[in-house]
Formats: sequence, C-alpha cells, structure tokens
Amino acid sequence: MVGVTPLAGTLDVRGVSKDFQERGRKVRALEGVDLRVEPGEFVCVVGASGSGKSTLLALVAGLQTPTEGTITLDDLPVDGPGPDRGLVPQAGTLYPWRTVERNVAFGLELLKVDAAERARRVDWYLAETGLSDLRTALPRQLSGGQQQRVAIARALVCEPEVLLLDEPFGALDVQTKEDMQVLIRQVWQDTGKTVLMVTHDVEEAVFLGTRVVVLACDPGRVAADVTVDLPADRDLSVKRTPEFLAMRASLEDLVRAQHNAHNARVTAGDR
Repeated sequence: MVGVTPLAGTLDVRGVSKDFQERGRKVRALEGVDLRVEPGEFVCVVGASGSGKSTLLALVAGLQTPTEGTITLDDLPVDGPGPDRGLVPQAGTLYPWRTVERNVAFGLELLKVDAAERARRVDWYLAETGLSDLRTALPRQLSGGQQQRVAIARALVCEPEVLLLDEPFGALDVQTKEDMQVLIRQVWQDTGKTVLMVTHDVEEAVFLGTRVVVLACDPGRVAADVTVDLPADRDLSVKRTPEFLAMRASLEDLVRAQHNAHNARVTAGDR
C-alpha cells in the first residue's frame, strides 16, 4: 500500500563535529555527536538556543558537511541532499503559484515518477494529512497549519526512509500546534517512517517521541538520551498524566541546567 515501506531507515551519526567561521574566527557548533536512530523510531532533539539542533538536522539532510565524523543512512554515507530523506522546515516554503496537489507532487515530478503512480501517491498523502478537499487551493488560501500539512505531505510523498522535522510547528498557535502534533504522530504510526525532529518545546518532544535527546551548549553535544516510557497509542490527554508531567519536568530541568552552565561560561569570559 502507498505510504507503507519496508523496515529501513537506520540513521547513524558518529563523532560529528561542525565548525563555522564567524567574524574571522572558528566557532564550533557541534562536537563529537554520536546518535543512532533505529528504523521506525521517532527521536526528538531538544536543547537551548545555541546547542546546534538545527545544524545537526542540516547535516543529516545533507545541506551541510561535517567538519569531523560521519553520517550514514542504512550504512551508506550522507554526502548531500537525497530522496531518502524528506525535510520539513519551520516555514513550509510552498510554491505560491502551485495548488496544494501540485505542491505535493513536485518531488515526484523531479524524480520522473509516471503519472498514474504520481496520482496514487498524491491522493494517499492528501487523504492522510486531511487535505483532500483542499487539493485545488493555493497556499495563500490556507491557514498556517494547513500549509504545514502540505509541507509534510510533500516530504512524505517521495517515500523517504527518514523524515526530518525542523521545528515545523514553532510558528503555530497552541490549538493548531496540538492538532498538528496529533496529526504527525498518526502519520508516523500509519507509515512506519523513521523520524528525527528538532524542537525547542520539551512538552512536544515528550508527547511525540519514542526518545528525547538533549543537547548541551557551546559546543553542541549529547547531554542525555532518554527513552519515553509512555503508551504507544497516546492522545493529548496523556499530557495531564503524572508520568508525562514528571518526564517533562525532568527534561526541562536538564535543558535549563545546560543553558545556565553556558551562561556561566559566557559571564566568566570563557568564550
């Protein structure tokens, strides 16, 4: 069936560091990051500003190259963007002159998928993301949440092995954000995709993830890797349970501790 792929999508980040030049000096954004995401996992990466979350996702997407270390997907090196990874950025970046249907189909056109298969896949992902009735609409006619649904469908229609989410709900209001959280978790369960998501929202990470990885700051590195021990079938009501609240508080304390340690180093003139 369209939307369900064989079990694949093992992502392996080994010893990855990333340097940038800033005002004539080298700045290390990430240092020695090790992260393995198994097929079908939903891993959320959280951390304070400056922890390198989005840099890590850009490296996995192949948009940037590590200064040190390796990134592989199913044992093959990641050396640039590819259809095996679907990226949903914070802003959906839809083509304003294309309808919803044609935005979703864009990647399939680039891959020269035949018209019949293209139509089958587009229909399935429009239905999966609740967009079937909006297929002829233009982006300017959509709400923010609807635009992100299109971006998600567009990333998934090429059936990548890994879905990469870069704070895709950060600009949405609270109600729409929670609706999108429920949607993306349902899509993940329906498709069996491997998902790596960056978010600044610890509550969102605990609700969505099977694991939550916390990055320390300056440079970014893995401070903790926590399994989310909550029911696989969860709805928004889980956010009110003692188990959820305790895990959220523990992770928020950890992120805050990393942020405070970073500020202390800056104040002491370590940078």
